[in-house]
Amino acid sequence: MIVTNKWILQRLRKKNIGNVKLRKAIDKLLDDLDEMTVDNPNELITKRPDADCVYGGSHYFFNINVHRTMILIEFEPDNEATILWAGSHDEYELTFKNNRNVIKKWLIDNRLIKKN
Repeated sequence: MIVTNKWILQRLRKKNIGNVKLRKAIDKLLDDLDEMTVDNPNELITKRPDADCVYGGSHYFFNINVHRTMILIEFEPDNEATILWAGSHDEYELTFKNNRNVIKKWLIDNRLIKKN
């Protein structure tokens, strides 16, 4: 799978340079994404039980428990994954209110999905 916007995770790694467990967890996520294909969404859930579909079968949050870090990724049919957002669990709650409707509104506001 092709992964775009890796800079978002690189910025998170740099911000947490002393947190070796988080850095390894981010590297593991990237390795898992590189090996996956979008053809089988069950593969994603099987390989990454920390994945939670938050919109339309294409947008997932990954909960990196090592550091309570949340990462939003969009999976596209052309075997591409785009990292859209990453932050601490507190930043996630502040931005998305732990609510799927707020996540959908954020996706619309950022022109990542169309308003229905």
